[in-house]
Amino acid sequence: MPSNDVRTLLQAAVPTAVAGAVAVAVSAGVAGGKGALGALVATIVVVLFMGIGLVVLQRTARSLPHLFQAMGLMLYTAQLLLLFIFVAVFKNTTMFNPKAFAITLVALTLVWIGAQARAHMKAKILYVEPESDQGDKPTNTGPKA
Repeated sequence: MPSNDVRTLLQAAVPTAVAGAVAVAVSAGVAGGKGALGALVATIVVVLFMGIGLVVLQRTARSLPHLFQAMGLMLYTAQLLLLFIFVAVFKNTTMFNPKAFAITLVALTLVWIGAQARAHMKAKILYVEPESDQGDKPTNTGPKA
């Protein structure tokens, strides 16, 4: 994975993990151990889903650049649908607090998207291929002064 991709992944995953740790602590204080477990599961789900999605999107950008925008829209739609499915499946669970799970899931998804957008805005990615030094240099065809 190229360094820009790793940097983007880290710049999105680290704030999400920190926000997840805060959510676990808050959920533990509000809902006890089951709340903390729900927030922890939500943190793991968000980091895995969004991290895998970012890796898939970066690979698509390299191999099929003409499909990048469509793939990005499809990927984010699929991720949000899967997150809604997770909330629906675990809505009535007794293993952890479903309210802490759902709130943490939504909050961390927003943190990830915001951190990823910030990372892309800060990245200095060339969108024009620079000319190589080894090629023939164009001659000045304009009037000579």
